[in-house]
Amino acid sequence: MAPTLAELVALSQRVVAWPVTRRASGGQSALAHSPLRGRGMEYAESRPYLAGDDARHIDWRLSARTGKAHSKLFHPERERTTLLVCDASPALRFGTLVRYKSVQAARAAALAAWAASRAGERVGAVVAAEVVKPGTGQRGVLRVLRAVSDAYREPAPEAAPDLGQLLVRAMRLAHTGARLIVLADPGSVHELADGMLAGLARHNDVLVVMLADAFELDPPCRPMPLTWAGHREVLDLSDDGVREAWHARFTQRIERITANLERLRIGCLVLATHEDGATVLQAMHSGRPVAS
Repeated sequence: MAPTLAELVALSQRVVAWPVTRRASGGQSALAHSPLRGRGMEYAESRPYLAGDDARHIDWRLSARTGKAHSKLFHPERERTTLLVCDASPALRFGTLVRYKSVQAARAAALAAWAASRAGERVGAVVAAEVVKPGTGQRGVLRVLRAVSDAYREPAPEAAPDLGQLLVRAMRLAHTGARLIVLADPGSVHELADGMLAGLARHNDVLVVMLADAFELDPPCRPMPLTWAGHREVLDLSDDGVREAWHARFTQRIERITANLERLRIGCLVLATHEDGATVLQAMHSGRPVAS
């Protein structure tokens, strides 16, 4: 089971409403009166430090060069950027109900890309070994969807970059105030360092979407055949104690990750393979259902 480009393109029809990005009149961005970073803000210039300026936005290089403290000023981006970071972990090539986790990740990425594009945003992606620079309009979305479809159609390479490496690449593309949507297996998220997550959240709006399968969320009480890495095995969870221990291991990991992300003020969503990926759109914005 693999996501097809045609399937991802067709999902554009499901995005029936999306908040429009506000732009400055005449297509020009007005200079902000405050050095505070907000959503969709990018660096404009530096000026001498004033009492009350946020210390996080001190221009250390200019301050050192002039011998006087300076603060960075920001202005609204003409076009906000949404970056999709798609986990390449082999663990996503798994699914027992409706679709694989990799297919659900691709579908959620497509919905997010179409919605961001409709809002007038630039859309880019970091998936497997490919980096898609942010672009606008349908052409920009199609480049992203093609990369996502190709990455999840091919077998996971043995030397695939881990999620941390993908995020490092994403940080090179993201301007201050960009939105990062991370679609990943819980195991990949669990391995991320807090420092990296905190750094992402400090400069960007981050949403982590963890893909889960029904087998993980509610394991069956009967023997179940599984195929993994070309090997076929039978997992027997008919014993109540064994099944509960299996289930607890997964749910406790999810709970720990969720609590940690909330502590870092990072948005978090668990998306099961049988669920509607439109919940990602709801998490992207405070507005309610935007897909039918």
